[in-house]
Amino acid sequence: MTSIGDIFDIPERVHQGDFVLRLTEGLSAEHRAKTLRDYIVTPQLADCFDRALSLVGSALESRSSKGAYLHGSFGSGKSHFMAVLDMLLDGDTNARAIPALAPAVAKASKWWQGQKFLLVPYHMIGAESMESAILGGYARHIREQHPDAPTPGFYRSASLLKDARQLRDAMGEEAFFAKLGGDGDDDGWGEIGSGWDATSFEAAAAASPEDAEHQRLVGDLIDAYFGNARDNSQGYLDLDRGLAVMAQHAKALGYA
Repeated sequence: MTSIGDIFDIPERVHQGDFVLRLTEGLSAEHRAKTLRDYIVTPQLADCFDRALSLVGSALESRSSKGAYLHGSFGSGKSHFMAVLDMLLDGDTNARAIPALAPAVAKASKWWQGQKFLLVPYHMIGAESMESAILGGYARHIREQHPDAPTPGFYRSASLLKDARQLRDAMGEEAFFAKLGGDGDDDGWGEIGSGWDATSFEAAAAASPEDAEHQRLVGDLIDAYFGNARDNSQGYLDLDRGLAVMAQHAKALGYA
């Protein structure tokens, strides 16, 4: 006699949280297949994916920031939704082949072809500030995905530049700029990876915090000499300016 256990995969025990997906885990290579295998796209969800992708496409085409949020009770599927949405944007062929999402994928294919998106999963639990969570989360994600890329320059720069000048006087010009990358090579990162000398250092230091070279100098100083500044929640620019720096940094790495 065939039992229900022969037809369905029924676990012997179920614990709280067993069916809750952690977004960072759901996007890992070993969990992607399981995330998609367990996901059922209802007509309501298909409409939500269409709206979400349209929002991203609108932001890309208008070159303007747009935001949205998901609201739902614990276990309602928010993280699953975000995981599948991220896979769609990341070009996952299995996600884009889900039959129920075919209309949304067809519409999105008009603007995502040839585009590369940076998807940054992190959470706010335990964060000391919005800046430390969002900007710091981006910096950590970049170190994981692009360990050789320059650090984004969204750290407060006035006191850091003061300390850098004191260190430069103590070390001497040659040693200071050698460690800072003063040979002028770009290390494969183009403009965001080129070196420094006394002239370019002072020019960038004197520029406004919004200036790309000023931001690059701050990031390079943190990489070379002030690594602890990455973990200082008080050391970030305000969120508006920090998000602008983030966008410029991601664009320099080749993301849309």
